[in-house]
Amino acid sequence: MIFNIYISILIAGFGGGVVRGMIGYLKHQYDYKKVEFNVVYFLGMAFLSGIIGLLSALAIKEAGIIKSINDFSPAISFIVGYAGGDFLDGVYKIILQNTKK
Repeated sequence: MIFNIYISILIAGFGGGVVRGMIGYLKHQYDYKKVEFNVVYFLGMAFLSGIIGLLSALAIKEAGIIKSINDFSPAISFIVGYAGGDFLDGVYKIILQNTKK
């Protein structure tokens, strides 16, 4: 039973990453017109967003903010996954720009 909540949180974080990735892709598609879709990058970032959502839930539980992992809803993990994907994408772009100089 406890395993199911971890899977739900992981999937919700992954979902947040997918939504964030699609919004980013559509934004670039409308801004730059000829943007190719990099499936590996998209899935990698979405997967990392799921991991971030799960790790955030575990960190909040271990910090004592919540008593049980069951108190951490998948909706919060979705939001954390979305924000985590945005953060990782920003870090990736900063690193990529610094390597091009």
